[in-house]
Amino acid sequence: METVYQGVLIGIIATVGMDIWEAIVKHIFRFPTAGLALVGRWLGHMSKGVFVHHSISESAAIPNELLIGWVAHYVTGIVYGVMYLSFVQILLSSDPTIASALIFGFVSLVAPWFIVQPGMGAGVFASKAPRPGMVRLVSLSLHMVFGLSLYAAWLLI
Repeated sequence: METVYQGVLIGIIATVGMDIWEAIVKHIFRFPTAGLALVGRWLGHMSKGVFVHHSISESAAIPNELLIGWVAHYVTGIVYGVMYLSFVQILLSSDPTIASALIFGFVSLVAPWFIVQPGMGAGVFASKAPRPGMVRLVSLSLHMVFGLSLYAAWLLI
């Protein structure tokens, strides 16, 4: 149970770290980011049986889509935190390391590259996005920061 509790904490902290980096990427470097309202829209349409969109920005808005997106974002971060800590402590019988955290951050790219982006109409690896290379770079940097933040959170707790 201790692993789950700690995993929840590091998942929350790592998600906050990712959000801070996303704000830096968006406002200082002026790189585009997806926006959680569109994630909420995508998830909201699933209740209507629509899982893949031509372009999520062209799909009808969903009530409370921003709230849905934020909740999903933090639930995902918490689940990843528990998964990471469980994998490292239970399966590997060790404490987190910076290397294992970065590897986990990289592996977590499976979700945006193969599930979220295709479902929202951007294609696998954002291949249909207007600037696919930029989207890939932003996704990679966000998930690397998430991994680093998992490790930093582990050190804090």
